Amino acid sequence: MSYSISQIATIIKAKQLQQQQDATVEHILLDSRKLLFPSGTLFFALAGPRRTGNTFITELYGKGVRNFVVDESFSIEAIAQYPEATILQVVNTLTALQSLVAYHRHQFKYPVIGITGSNGKTIVKDWLYQLLQDDYNVVRNPKSYNSQIGVPLSVWQMNEQHTLGIFEAGISQPDEMQRLEKMIQPTIGAFTNIGEAHSEGFLNIRQKINEKLKLFVHCPQLVYNVDDADMNEAVAAFASTVKQNNPIQLFSWSKRVVATLQIINIESNANATIIIALYKEDKIKITIPFTDAASIDNATTCWCVLLQLGIKQELIAEKMLRLRAVEMRLELKEGINNCSIINDSYSADINSLTIALDFLQQQQQHPKRTLILSDILQSGKSSAELYPAIAAILQQKKINRFIGIGLDISKQKEAFSNIPETNFFTSTEAFRQQFHSLHFYNETILLKGARAFEFEQISHLLEQQIHQTVLEIDLSAITHNLKQYQQLLNPGVKLMAMVKAFSYGSGSFEIANLLQFHKVDYLAVAYADEGVELRKSGITLPIMVMNAEETTFDVLLQYNLEPELYSFNILYAFQNYLQQSGINSYPVHLKLDTGMHRLGFEPQDIDTLAEVLQSSTVFKVQSVFSHLAASDAAEHDGFTEAQSISFLKSSKILQDKLSYTFIRHIGNTSAIHRHKNLQLDMVRLGIGLYGVDSTPSMQQHLKNVTTLKTTISQIKKVKKGESVGYSRKGIATKDSVIATVRIGYADGYPRILSNGTGKMWVKGKLAPIIGNVCMDMIMLDITGIDANEGDEVIVFGKELPVSDVAAWAQTIAYEILTGISQRVKRIYYEE
Repeated sequence: MSYSISQIATIIKAKQLQQQQDATVEHILLDSRKLLFPSGTLFFALAGPRRTGNTFITELYGKGVRNFVVDESFSIEAIAQYPEATILQVVNTLTALQSLVAYHRHQFKYPVIGITGSNGKTIVKDWLYQLLQDDYNVVRNPKSYNSQIGVPLSVWQMNEQHTLGIFEAGISQPDEMQRLEKMIQPTIGAFTNIGEAHSEGFLNIRQKINEKLKLFVHCPQLVYNVDDADMNEAVAAFASTVKQNNPIQLFSWSKRVVATLQIINIESNANATIIIALYKEDKIKITIPFTDAASIDNATTCWCVLLQLGIKQELIAEKMLRLRAVEMRLELKEGINNCSIINDSYSADINSLTIALDFLQQQQQHPKRTLILSDILQSGKSSAELYPAIAAILQQKKINRFIGIGLDISKQKEAFSNIPETNFFTSTEAFRQQFHSLHFYNETILLKGARAFEFEQISHLLEQQIHQTVLEIDLSAITHNLKQYQQLLNPGVKLMAMVKAFSYGSGSFEIANLLQFHKVDYLAVAYADEGVELRKSGITLPIMVMNAEETTFDVLLQYNLEPELYSFNILYAFQNYLQQSGINSYPVHLKLDTGMHRLGFEPQDIDTLAEVLQSSTVFKVQSVFSHLAASDAAEHDGFTEAQSISFLKSSKILQDKLSYTFIRHIGNTSAIHRHKNLQLDMVRLGIGLYGVDSTPSMQQHLKNVTTLKTTISQIKKVKKGESVGYSRKGIATKDSVIATVRIGYADGYPRILSNGTGKMWVKGKLAPIIGNVCMDMIMLDITGIDANEGDEVIVFGKELPVSDVAAWAQTIAYEILTGISQRVKRIYYEE
């Protein structure tokens, strides 16, 4: 569905600063990096905590976008730069966006299911889609797009071809849900479990429930669980309040008391759960292929919604048997022949495809981008309409190679003729038979397939077979942590991200790609070879090399790397090299020693240094910086202040001698929030990016990034008094159950954690190490833990913080993270 610019101006009550033509708009754009169809796009210049959307208007105008919504911060004088643009001005661009989408939603009369809660929103949404896709043409949030900007992007997808909407809504503080309600306008509501997730912005659980209930203020039907006392009381009060103007029909379910759907028995076996309930005095049941408590609750919520929709019980029972797990993440793994594999092969629709393509576009480590895509099922569009639209998106995303799998997509192969290299197969089996003739080499490959096509078979062919000990890196968590620190920065302060030491063990180009996508200002590495790897992987950001050596000067210049100069010896050596090479104004960074006493020019060196720089033309000083020794420790704040005074004094001497300005930076991770006055022109974000901060108040806002996990290879029963492991260091104090797991000191697990010092997380419990840590194996005492061979073991992660492991090992989190061996395969994923 499309709107004219004049229509939109009326809907959002905009002032037309300039209008060249009454263009037709089909697409909304909020992120300049996700532009697909310039001519039919309307860009909303949203105001962010650090940047305003106005910053990206010039870039988008250059790419062909001609329609913009700006707020009152937009300079009228800037209009002259965009002579062909239509510019609408509003008081608040986010409010205008939401008003437009609310109007759009009002154009459709088919049912819309609105879902909220603390846990299970996305699972319930996607399970309802699985259960209802045969009966309805469904539009829903892609992934978990449930925020103030995610919901409008989701609801904007609604069109005349759909017959049902399913949208989830998430809030993090009071007075947010009213805006989401106006856009979703649900006709059936589902309230999933309430819990502690996202509770920081609320006074208590009851307030959080009341705020979330605002999604249903005009909703005639609501499904909820009465077993939670707070929930039950809040819903009753809510229904009483709204019933005068908007009567609401409550559909309750319970495991304990009388309800609309009363669960009377739950029986689980190894692979499935049978749920028996009373409904309208009849005994009914479903079987689901899950056994965990959360899945039982989520499936029951879905059951209630289907009953409320009037779906026959016999059909519901049949559909429930086919429920499948919802993959909440997109994984990046090492592949064969130097390939990278992005596995998002659990669903295929045009919206989730676009999100996956955005992730593919972030990856710069290979020159070639390949997409393997199955038929897209239940799109609501004809094949002749759908696949040319997809082909146009792939051209915009610069896909080099396209492989289509399925009967429908194969029939539309001509639509993809503008992509340089294409192959088509009628089935996954046909692809497998031809696999070895396709020659995958040095490329990034995105797998995007509907479940019916079983793309896990393709994934198995392409992925490098890995050691069962893996380090998982949550890229979404890194993005979250980056934003947590960015929000603390003073206006105009730049950010340098530390990716030295293999990004603290997390990876190199994988992390740098993400940081480049999110527009950090600088990267820093320890040695030139780390910078070379990033350049070879497509990283174009400025890179500072902290330990430049004379033997790498040629590499620095070849790959445009910027050295840190910390002594006269290295300065004079690099100066001579540049003079002999005939190069002027090469970017360098000057390290000053203000008390750390590791590297750097000392205060007594500054006058001489200033004279050298003033007389030389070969250098262009990009930044002058120092390193705080104890910015995280309150007891050393006096020393930190002394360092800052020394730094400011020395950098002023240098600035007075030079004819140009440079960047000053001294603030590291802890200083960003503990010493905001020392943010200066730029800060350096290190370990905090990876989810570790020594200040508890900051740590609680960070997300865990890395999870080191392994598996149990064997379980043995050991009698009291028997020994375990080398040198008989472990002695069973009682009859015990011992699990051998696939990790050892060769993988980077410290040997000091032997014999009870260290612990691992097994099936929800801590299991102590017994005996010495071996090179490739460790033994755990799992007595009393219901575990089996092949079960997963968490070495550190969300359940067992790396800081705890570091404390047991009498070291710091840095050492544990950077010590993980390169033989441990890294798996990157994005929620």
